[in-house]
Amino acid sequence: MRLLFLGDVMGRAGRRAVAETLPRLREEWRLDFVVVNGENATGGMGLSGDHARALLDAGADCVTLGDHAFDQKDMLQFIETEPRILRPLNFAKGAPGHGHRLFDGPGGRKVLVVQVLGQVFMKRPFDDPFSALEPVLKAYPRGGLAQAVIVDVHCEATSEKMAIGHYCDGRASMVAGTHTHVPTADAQVLTGGTGYISDAGMCGDYDSIIGMDKVEPMRRFITGMARARFSPALGEATLSGLYVETDDRSGAAKVARMVRLGGRLEQAAP
Repeated sequence: MRLLFLGDVMGRAGRRAVAETLPRLREEWRLDFVVVNGENATGGMGLSGDHARALLDAGADCVTLGDHAFDQKDMLQFIETEPRILRPLNFAKGAPGHGHRLFDGPGGRKVLVVQVLGQVFMKRPFDDPFSALEPVLKAYPRGGLAQAVIVDVHCEATSEKMAIGHYCDGRASMVAGTHTHVPTADAQVLTGGTGYISDAGMCGDYDSIIGMDKVEPMRRFITGMARARFSPALGEATLSGLYVETDDRSGAAKVARMVRLGGRLEQAAP
């Protein structure tokens, strides 16, 4: 299968890049399944129902969230009516929605998508991501009930992302890190056949401070004082993510390549 994961969509610039580029990529790259992390798509904080629909209409098969999952209050109701939106598996107990789902892919193939939150340097003490993942990975073995398994690891620390990547190696087809908005250069196929990247980066304007207009974050770093709210940068966005090709029988990754299209980080396509 040909899989594409796109990193955190950041505000209007990121939404526009996904809407303008993803339909073409689905056709040109003959993509079988696309996951988009949308947790910063609405004003840089959370995801509204309307913006979730826009990402799905652009060609996402699944949209994942993160620690800002319910910053937009309408998501509390919307996620209950739209099964293609996933919040983290180890989010607060009793949170609406689900942290994993087995999706129908083309040709009768099944794709499992899971998202977990890390614990290191995160503001809230979320549940252990390893113990949250274990029963799901056991229930949907790669190459068995699921022809592909995609794990979104929403973490601050690259070490924790790497640990989860190796924990899932041989059981996931793809493990993509999200949350920091800074793309890493370590796209690889791990020894057990899992396509991996520590951070997929963001779909947003990189002439910014992690997607936010530079002025207010710079002021706070220099003075320690806030004067205004953060607002997403509005320049040309780069589409950032991970592309993976798998073997249909085993679900193992054969190819894993980072994606950087448009904006400041443009590079060759897979």
